[in-house]
Amino acid sequence: MTTAQFEFAELHDELAAVARELLGSAPREVDVDWSLIIRSGWTGLEVPESLGGAGATFAEVAVILREIGRAAARGPYPAVTGIAGGALGLLEPTARRDDLLAATASGDRAPVLAMAGEGLFSNSFRLTESTRGLKLSGATDFVLDAPLADRLLIPAVGRDGAAVIVDVGAHSPGLRVEEQPVVDETRSLGSVAVDDVLVPPDSIMGFNPDSEHSLARLYHRAAVVVALDSLGLSEAMLDATVAYVGVREQFGRKIGSFQAVKHACADMLVQITIARTLVAAAVAALADPDAEAGAAAAMAKSFTTAMAVDVAGKAMQLHGGMGYTWESGIHVHLKRATLNRSLFGSPAVHRKTIATRY
Repeated sequence: MTTAQFEFAELHDELAAVARELLGSAPREVDVDWSLIIRSGWTGLEVPESLGGAGATFAEVAVILREIGRAAARGPYPAVTGIAGGALGLLEPTARRDDLLAATASGDRAPVLAMAGEGLFSNSFRLTESTRGLKLSGATDFVLDAPLADRLLIPAVGRDGAAVIVDVGAHSPGLRVEEQPVVDETRSLGSVAVDDVLVPPDSIMGFNPDSEHSLARLYHRAAVVVALDSLGLSEAMLDATVAYVGVREQFGRKIGSFQAVKHACADMLVQITIARTLVAAAVAALADPDAEAGAAAAMAKSFTTAMAVDVAGKAMQLHGGMGYTWESGIHVHLKRATLNRSLFGSPAVHRKTIATRY
């Protein structure tokens, strides 16, 4: 490990420790205090220093996303900083984009990208000419944290057929956001419908360098955001299970001394270790603007989100009857893992992407 790598690893460890303490102290039933996240500087980690941010990379954001998954924390950070922040970073620099980035870093704005849970390319938003100017129309479902957004970044097909991002206020006339119930009560998803909303020219922002490459990279990033969440919650389930089997007694012995339980915990650790390697490779590829991230993101998403469901299910099983109680909290992680498996491409969809390499 080089000196620079060691310094970054040390920084990530400190960042993770602070995040774990802050997120772990929040009540499970409510959102994490957004003002605390803002004061911690997490919303501006990836924003350039010239715009009030820290000038870091996705690697630092990934540390927070993993700890959010570990705590199964509520709140819009994954959607606002993890996904929408990445979208803004892929756009051509303009006054509108820079103002929105600066406002996101300071916490004055909480933009959300109107990207469907099953993928960016399922959106149907289009810009059309009218006598009054440009109009935006379309709809999509299951947008992560759409009900909590004050700005919506809407991927749309422009007049020339190229993809653009349109910045629209969440309360604009003709725009409707409706909450959609899902199995995971720690998450908020909603449908977004736009009916001939007039948009000023400066609200339409193009991608840099090209829309096809940027859209693909954005989808890969969203997939890795979910993979990080699944990795964190899996680690929490392993820690909770090891602690429980170390104190729970059956037949006069700690159940952790039984060979079957030891093997089950070892299997969980092996799966998580593989996921850590895959996710680390995907994060590194996304942190480097010149790296190809598609295959790494597909591997991380397909393996980690499926693994998290298995690990949470095994944790529930090893906790015995206690694991099925509401008080244990394991059900929270299991439901979250189940939703993660479907968000931004199922494991089967991403395995098809991997298969094209061969």
